[in-house]
Amino acid sequence: MWRGVAGCLTFAVLLAGCCLVSRRPARIESRPGAVEVGTASWYGPGFHGNPTSSGEIYDQYDLTAAHQTLPLGTRVAVTNLLNGREVEVRVNDRGPFVKGRSIDLSYAAARALGAVGPGTIPVRIEVLANGGVQLAAVAYSVQVGAFADRDNALRLQHDLARRFDGAYVAPLDAASGRYYRVRLGRFGRRDEAVALARAVAPLGLPAIIVEDAAPSAR
Repeated sequence: MWRGVAGCLTFAVLLAGCCLVSRRPARIESRPGAVEVGTASWYGPGFHGNPTSSGEIYDQYDLTAAHQTLPLGTRVAVTNLLNGREVEVRVNDRGPFVKGRSIDLSYAAARALGAVGPGTIPVRIEVLANGGVQLAAVAYSVQVGAFADRDNALRLQHDLARRFDGAYVAPLDAASGRYYRVRLGRFGRRDEAVALARAVAPLGLPAIIVEDAAPSAR
């Protein structure tokens, strides 16, 4: 009898080990189009102003993230699987180092996805551009929304155009579909974009400073 119990226990341990191995998340490749599904967390005030692994100074109000394996400089689209919100971030730091987490978002990115309150959220991460790829023209814009429905994006653009100059829609093609990001202005200096974001904030919109290339209206 004891031999039979011992055999069952051994089998259970082996089975548990197999389950643990099968649940280990696969590391995402750095090629554009590669996808990883996992858990995102965020980090903010305690790290604000400190150097990141890339040597940049961490700014919690920039759209950046930490990842353990993707090359520094890689741009990824992160989608909150609970509410469908999407944000584009640039990997400039290493982490997270907590078991079971895939990516650490900046405060601004977490706010855009609705992750600040929960702390962690299930996400889909898609590589958009390899590390080291630079924008054709570095500029700053204020992003106030991202939609899967083009009509919703155009309605917000038209509403904002009555109050602000330079409202436009910037499409983003991802494997899961096309997103339409509503943005305002295009500035050579970040502080100019910050001033516009402060003017937009009272409208209740999630005004986020983003690095941008030339406007597109497809």
